[in-house]
Amino acid sequence: MSSAADFPLFTLTEDHLAIREAVRAVAEDKIAPYAAAVDEEARYPQEAHDALVASDFFAPHVPEAYGGVGADALAVCLVIEEVARACASSSLIPAVNKLGSLPVQLAGSEDVKQRYLTPLAEGRTTFSYGLSEREAGSDTASMRTKAVRDGDDWVLTGQKSWITNAGVSEYYTVLAVTDPDGRRGANVTAFVVEKSDEGFTFGEKERKLGIKGSPTRELHFDKVRLPGDRVVGEVGDGLRIALRTLDHTRITIGAQAVGIAQGALDHALAYVKERQQFGKHISEFQGVQFMLADMAMQLEAARQMVYVAAAKSEREDPDLTFFGAAAKAYASDVAMSITTDAVQLMGGAGYTRDFPVERMMRDAKITQIYEGTNQVQRVVMARQLLKR
Repeated sequence: MSSAADFPLFTLTEDHLAIREAVRAVAEDKIAPYAAAVDEEARYPQEAHDALVASDFFAPHVPEAYGGVGADALAVCLVIEEVARACASSSLIPAVNKLGSLPVQLAGSEDVKQRYLTPLAEGRTTFSYGLSEREAGSDTASMRTKAVRDGDDWVLTGQKSWITNAGVSEYYTVLAVTDPDGRRGANVTAFVVEKSDEGFTFGEKERKLGIKGSPTRELHFDKVRLPGDRVVGEVGDGLRIALRTLDHTRITIGAQAVGIAQGALDHALAYVKERQQFGKHISEFQGVQFMLADMAMQLEAARQMVYVAAAKSEREDPDLTFFGAAAKAYASDVAMSITTDAVQLMGGAGYTRDFPVERMMRDAKITQIYEGTNQVQRVVMARQLLKR
């Protein structure tokens, strides 16, 4: 891992600032007005989907060669952060589009890239990621979903759990064991599965604490026949591709967490400047001011860490694994703390659905869990430190 003296930080260019301004306008005008209803009705945020497609913020990471805008990793984080500030469920659209398709972008053949990244860039589909299973969450190498070669094809059998935007997406990057007797971690292969493939079905929608607008379902594979050209990368290289993907995409969860926290702080600030007790605004009480100062300080530290990690992602720096895990863990812990404090500052009002901070508090919790729990992130960081 690099020392503080020899790694470059990030630079927010004029293009980055323009992207932030543009996506903030979209989020405020086309996404925020529907956020409460999306949560209350636990429905997919189609309004946000359509607005993101129309503004080219739907899958901004896709390279220009495949019809995308080719946004860098920092720009993608800015998009996700600004959308999450308005609606966490909606921010999972660009975030999971990157998660699901990045294995294709990193390791797919040119034909696979053209076939699957182009329609994603055009907004004709979302792209999900199938790694976790009921008994293989943090321990991904213990997965049981398997693919057996049959001539030029593969036959896929098993299930995946906790799959974001399942049922909405047309395409899924799915990891499966292709050599049961092979070395653990080197016997897994990545495939693209299409929603229309025979034998591919979905479980019921999970009933969740937060991000209710993003459907989470199981994937079921009953002898799904996949053509050989659906393999992503090399046979047996799937887990390496999956872990490399997560090094990059954990940062987007950090960006989501920063956006949620910023939204909660915004609402808390507006409330304490209006609410009066004992003859003055509660923002004038030192205890409240200390809480606000701590919230803002933690938020800015998290934001800086996410942006540094995003810059490292773009450069493929060798210490990305540490910084990606650190950014995700720290930002999500901060988001949970800030949203909880926002509810506290708003008192009884914050605890009701009349204000969005209770939703933000519920949404923040998942950022500490998915794409690797924060306990696993600390294991990842420690291992990187011990390698030095």
